[in-house]
Amino acid sequence: MCSTALYLQSSGSNEGENMDAPLQDCTIEEQCGVVRFVWAEGLKPVEIHRRVLVQYGQSTMSQRKVYEWVERFKSGRTRVTDEGRSGRPSTSRS
Repeated sequence: MCSTALYLQSSGSNEGENMDAPLQDCTIEEQCGVVRFVWAEGLKPVEIHRRVLVQYGQSTMSQRKVYEWVERFKSGRTRVTDEGRSGRPSTSRS
């Protein structure tokens, strides 16, 4: 079952009972997809974060990141993957 289906399944009245956070090993892209889906249903970022936290537990993106992703989706972004950056690649020095 995909994460969105699990999330939706848990969004009923018993959502606070699931403290096992079964999706702890999921990717940020997967969480962004859930954020986008639930934001499209009209939830506010604070509520999105609270509900996603139930499923992803300690591996949930921060509330600030949820707000940032919602702003990106409001601006028309549809992709949930990191977009490449232009310019000079970073280097490290030791």
